[in-house]
Amino acid sequence: MRPTATAASVVVIVAILTAAAGCAGRQYGHLLANDDKDLVGSHAAGAATWNPLVEESVAKLLSRCPPTVQPVTFAAHSGQPVQGLNGPELSTADGLPVDPAVAHQTLTAAPANVCFVGIENKSAEELGDFKEQLYEQIDSQINSNGDFRGISRRMVQTALRETRLRPDALFLPANREAFAAVLGKAGTPVDYLLFANITTGTTDRNKTSQRDYTLTLEMVNVHTGDFLKESAKIRKGYSKSRAGKWWNYGIFDQADG
Repeated sequence: MRPTATAASVVVIVAILTAAAGCAGRQYGHLLANDDKDLVGSHAAGAATWNPLVEESVAKLLSRCPPTVQPVTFAAHSGQPVQGLNGPELSTADGLPVDPAVAHQTLTAAPANVCFVGIENKSAEELGDFKEQLYEQIDSQINSNGDFRGISRRMVQTALRETRLRPDALFLPANREAFAAVLGKAGTPVDYLLFANITTGTTDRNKTSQRDYTLTLEMVNVHTGDFLKESAKIRKGYSKSRAGKWWNYGIFDQADG
């Protein structure tokens, strides 16, 4: 009886190992609900890092940038002059001054045209397919704001090719004017140039490391050259075991050295 029982056990063990080996190459997927948490990457930044960085940095930047205010055509006038945005009085096409009441009704805040030039990665990680995703997320968030309107990416790339300029060359006034002129001729005036920059800072301690991810957005006024910068930062810890988080960032401040 013993040899038979032993043989049966061996058969069962072999069957289990065979089944496990057969399942090792399988991959399963499931849809995530909107309130499900983003997966935290084990070796590099992922959705849990980039999504909050984009939301915070874009919101902070757009809250500081003033939309462009443009006068429109006036249909009525009187003998009372109205001061314009830069001092001179507003007038109709025939040169007569504009009625203040009419001017108040017809001066509207038009959306500012934002030219998102691109993303520069200066971090220690390759962005992979996240670079395109980040571009679309930033561009979509700009267009969802009523005070701003993004310029088509295809238009931007075409203007860069026509002017033979690199994105970083647009910081020079002459290059910026040439680039804006090309877009203007295509019927797409530009008010702001937007640049995105990704950097990281890494701290290592034995088998544990901390990486600080920073997304910086810089908005340049095409007309004046003035610029604004806003950034968002997320810190992320990497360790060789699941207990690494507690060991390095526990209640006893073990992260101090």
